[in-house]
Amino acid sequence: MEFEHDPSAPDRKRDEMNPLLKLVLELGPLGVFFFANARGAQLSDMFPALAALGGPIFIATAAFMVAIAISLVASYVLTRHLPVMPLVTGVVVLVFGALTLYLHDDLFIKLKPTIVNVLFGTVLLGGLVFGRSFLGYVFDSVFRLDAEGWRKLTFRWGLFFYVLAILNEIIWRNFSTDFWVTFKVFGIMPITFIFTLSQLPLINRHSLGARDENKD
Repeated sequence: MEFEHDPSAPDRKRDEMNPLLKLVLELGPLGVFFFANARGAQLSDMFPALAALGGPIFIATAAFMVAIAISLVASYVLTRHLPVMPLVTGVVVLVFGALTLYLHDDLFIKLKPTIVNVLFGTVLLGGLVFGRSFLGYVFDSVFRLDAEGWRKLTFRWGLFFYVLAILNEIIWRNFSTDFWVTFKVFGIMPITFIFTLSQLPLINRHSLGARDENKD
Protein backbone atom coordinates (compact mmCIF):
# COMPACT_ATOMS: atom_id res chain seq x y z
CA MET A 1 0.00 0.00 0.00
CA GLU A 2 1.42 3.38 -1.02
CA PHE A 3 0.86 6.64 0.79
CA GLU A 4 0.74 10.10 -0.68
CA HIS A 5 4.18 11.24 -1.83
CA ASP A 6 6.09 13.91 0.01
CA PRO A 7 5.33 17.35 -1.50
CA SER A 8 9.00 17.86 -2.31
CA ALA A 9 9.49 14.44 -3.93
CA PRO A 10 10.57 14.69 -7.57
CA ASP A 11 8.10 12.01 -8.66
CA ARG A 12 5.12 13.69 -7.02
CA LYS A 13 2.44 14.32 -9.62
CA ARG A 14 0.19 17.34 -9.63
CA ASP A 15 -3.55 17.30 -10.20
CA GLU A 16 -3.76 13.50 -10.00
CA MET A 17 -7.50 13.65 -9.41
CA ASN A 18 -10.23 15.90 -10.70
CA PRO A 19 -10.69 18.64 -8.04
CA LEU A 20 -14.48 18.22 -8.04
CA LEU A 21 -14.21 14.47 -7.58
CA LYS A 22 -11.67 14.98 -4.81
CA LEU A 23 -14.07 17.39 -3.08
CA VAL A 24 -16.92 14.87 -3.34
CA LEU A 25 -14.78 12.08 -1.88
CA GLU A 26 -13.64 14.25 1.03
CA LEU A 27 -16.95 15.96 1.86
CA GLY A 28 -19.36 13.24 0.73
CA PRO A 29 -19.11 11.20 3.96
CA LEU A 30 -19.96 14.32 5.97
CA GLY A 31 -23.07 14.82 3.84
CA VAL A 32 -24.03 11.19 4.43
CA PHE A 33 -23.59 11.72 8.19
CA PHE A 34 -25.89 14.77 8.16
CA PHE A 35 -28.53 13.09 5.99
CA ALA A 36 -28.58 9.90 8.06
CA ASN A 37 -28.93 11.87 11.30
CA ALA A 38 -31.74 14.03 9.88
CA ARG A 39 -33.59 11.04 8.41
CA GLY A 40 -32.72 8.43 11.01
CA ALA A 41 -36.33 7.65 11.91
CA GLN A 42 -37.37 7.20 8.27
CA LEU A 43 -34.34 5.02 7.58
CA SER A 44 -35.26 2.81 10.54
CA ASP A 45 -38.77 2.36 9.13
CA MET A 46 -37.42 1.53 5.68
CA PHE A 47 -34.69 -0.78 6.96
CA PRO A 48 -35.79 -2.35 10.29
CA ALA A 49 -32.33 -3.80 10.89
CA LEU A 50 -31.04 -0.26 11.45
CA ALA A 51 -33.33 0.15 14.45
CA ALA A 52 -31.01 -2.16 16.39
CA LEU A 53 -28.32 0.52 16.22
CA GLY A 54 -30.42 2.95 18.27
CA GLY A 55 -31.34 6.56 17.61
CA PRO A 56 -30.52 8.69 14.54
CA ILE A 57 -27.03 9.65 15.75
CA PHE A 58 -26.02 5.99 15.93
CA ILE A 59 -27.43 5.25 12.47
CA ALA A 60 -25.61 8.33 11.19
CA THR A 61 -22.38 7.16 12.82
CA ALA A 62 -22.59 3.77 11.12
CA ALA A 63 -23.36 5.41 7.77
CA PHE A 64 -20.45 7.81 8.27
CA MET A 65 -18.07 4.93 8.88
CA VAL A 66 -19.20 3.10 5.74
CA ALA A 67 -19.08 6.26 3.62
CA ILE A 68 -15.58 7.24 4.72
CA ALA A 69 -14.31 3.70 4.13
CA ILE A 70 -15.76 3.79 0.60
CA SER A 71 -14.19 7.22 0.05
CA LEU A 72 -10.72 6.00 1.03
CA VAL A 73 -11.02 2.89 -1.15
CA ALA A 74 -12.17 5.01 -4.10
CA SER A 75 -9.24 7.40 -3.60
CA TYR A 76 -6.80 4.52 -3.61
CA VAL A 77 -8.33 2.91 -6.69
CA LEU A 78 -8.20 6.20 -8.61
CA THR A 79 -4.73 7.40 -7.56
CA ARG A 80 -2.98 4.25 -6.26
CA HIS A 81 -2.07 6.01 -3.03
CA LEU A 82 -3.84 7.15 0.13
CA PRO A 83 -4.12 10.89 0.92
CA VAL A 84 -2.54 11.46 4.33
CA MET A 85 -5.01 13.83 6.01
CA PRO A 86 -8.22 12.05 4.87
CA LEU A 87 -6.59 8.77 5.93
CA VAL A 88 -5.93 10.10 9.44
CA THR A 89 -9.48 11.41 9.63
CA GLY A 90 -10.83 8.08 8.43
CA VAL A 91 -8.90 6.09 11.02
CA VAL A 92 -10.18 8.32 13.83
CA VAL A 93 -13.75 8.10 12.49
CA LEU A 94 -13.61 4.31 12.35
CA VAL A 95 -12.10 3.95 15.83
CA PHE A 96 -14.37 6.45 17.58
CA GLY A 97 -17.38 5.38 15.51
CA ALA A 98 -16.86 1.79 16.63
CA LEU A 99 -16.64 2.93 20.25
CA THR A 100 -19.81 4.98 19.79
CA LEU A 101 -21.74 1.98 18.48
CA TYR A 102 -20.25 -0.59 20.84
CA LEU A 103 -20.73 1.48 24.01
CA HIS A 104 -23.90 3.13 22.69
CA ASP A 105 -22.54 6.52 23.71
CA ASP A 106 -22.40 9.42 21.23
CA LEU A 107 -19.64 11.11 23.27
CA PHE A 108 -16.96 9.39 21.21
CA ILE A 109 -18.17 10.54 17.79
CA LYS A 110 -18.56 14.07 19.18
CA LEU A 111 -14.96 14.03 20.37
CA LYS A 112 -13.69 12.96 16.95
CA PRO A 113 -13.50 16.49 15.41
CA THR A 114 -11.68 17.80 18.48
CA ILE A 115 -9.07 15.05 18.34
CA VAL A 116 -8.58 15.28 14.56
CA ASN A 117 -8.22 19.07 14.59
CA VAL A 118 -5.82 19.05 17.55
CA LEU A 119 -3.81 16.33 15.82
CA PHE A 120 -3.60 18.27 12.54
CA GLY A 121 -2.76 21.52 14.34
CA THR A 122 -0.05 19.83 16.36
CA VAL A 123 1.46 18.16 13.27
CA LEU A 124 1.54 21.42 11.31
CA LEU A 125 2.97 23.54 14.11
CA GLY A 126 5.30 20.77 15.24
CA GLY A 127 6.62 20.43 11.70
CA LEU A 128 7.54 24.12 11.69
CA VAL A 129 9.66 23.57 14.80
CA PHE A 130 11.76 21.17 12.72
CA GLY A 131 11.78 23.47 9.72
CA ARG A 132 9.23 21.57 7.64
CA SER A 133 5.83 22.48 6.25
CA PHE A 134 3.44 19.59 5.91
CA LEU A 135 0.69 21.73 4.42
CA GLY A 136 1.99 20.81 0.98
CA TYR A 137 0.22 17.47 1.33
CA VAL A 138 -3.05 19.40 1.06
CA PHE A 139 -2.31 22.37 -1.17
CA ASP A 140 0.75 21.46 -3.24
CA SER A 141 -1.39 20.56 -6.26
CA VAL A 142 -3.12 23.95 -6.04
CA PHE A 143 -0.49 26.50 -4.98
CA ARG A 144 3.22 26.98 -5.62
CA LEU A 145 4.62 29.11 -2.81
CA ASP A 146 8.08 30.12 -1.69
CA ALA A 147 9.46 28.78 1.61
CA GLU A 148 8.35 31.82 3.63
CA GLY A 149 4.85 31.59 2.20
CA TRP A 150 4.52 27.91 3.15
CA ARG A 151 5.78 28.66 6.67
CA LYS A 152 3.27 31.47 7.21
CA LEU A 153 0.37 29.56 5.69
CA THR A 154 1.22 26.45 7.70
CA PHE A 155 1.38 28.47 10.94
CA ARG A 156 -2.02 30.05 10.28
CA TRP A 157 -3.66 26.74 9.41
CA GLY A 158 -2.12 25.14 12.48
CA LEU A 159 -3.74 27.77 14.69
CA PHE A 160 -7.00 27.50 12.76
CA PHE A 161 -7.24 23.78 13.46
CA TYR A 162 -7.00 24.55 17.18
CA VAL A 163 -9.81 27.11 16.78
CA LEU A 164 -11.97 24.43 15.13
CA ALA A 165 -11.24 22.05 18.00
CA ILE A 166 -12.31 24.68 20.55
CA LEU A 167 -15.48 25.42 18.57
CA ASN A 168 -16.39 21.74 18.50
CA GLU A 169 -15.95 21.49 22.26
CA ILE A 170 -18.16 24.54 22.83
CA ILE A 171 -20.92 23.30 20.53
CA TRP A 172 -21.24 19.68 21.64
CA ARG A 173 -21.01 20.55 25.32
CA ASN A 174 -23.64 23.30 25.22
CA PHE A 175 -26.12 22.36 22.49
CA SER A 176 -28.22 19.42 21.35
CA THR A 177 -26.88 16.59 19.23
CA ASP A 178 -28.95 17.70 16.23
CA PHE A 179 -27.57 21.23 16.51
CA TRP A 180 -24.03 19.82 16.75
CA VAL A 181 -24.51 17.76 13.57
CA THR A 182 -26.00 20.75 11.74
CA PHE A 183 -23.18 23.03 12.85
CA LYS A 184 -20.62 20.42 11.85
CA VAL A 185 -21.90 20.57 8.25
CA PHE A 186 -23.31 24.07 7.81
CA GLY A 187 -21.16 25.93 10.34
CA ILE A 188 -17.66 24.48 10.07
CA MET A 189 -17.66 24.39 6.27
CA PRO A 190 -18.52 28.11 5.75
CA ILE A 191 -16.05 29.10 8.50
CA THR A 192 -13.33 27.08 6.81
CA PHE A 193 -14.22 28.57 3.42
CA ILE A 194 -14.05 32.12 4.78
CA PHE A 195 -10.74 31.41 6.48
CA THR A 196 -9.35 29.97 3.23
CA LEU A 197 -10.42 33.06 1.30
CA SER A 198 -8.77 35.28 3.91
CA GLN A 199 -5.43 33.64 3.10
CA LEU A 200 -5.50 34.61 -0.59
CA PRO A 201 -3.53 37.85 -0.08
CA LEU A 202 -0.70 35.88 1.57
CA ILE A 203 -0.84 33.25 -1.17
CA ASN A 204 -0.68 35.91 -3.89
CA ARG A 205 2.31 37.63 -2.25
CA HIS A 206 4.31 34.41 -2.01
CA SER A 207 3.15 32.66 -5.18
CA LEU A 208 6.02 31.42 -7.35
CA GLY A 209 3.75 31.56 -10.38
CA ALA A 210 3.16 35.28 -9.88
CA ARG A 211 6.90 35.85 -9.56
CA ASP A 212 7.57 33.94 -12.78
CA GLU A 213 5.02 36.10 -14.61
CA ASN A 214 6.61 39.28 -13.26
CA LYS A 215 9.99 38.14 -14.54
CA ASP A 216 8.49 37.71 -18.00
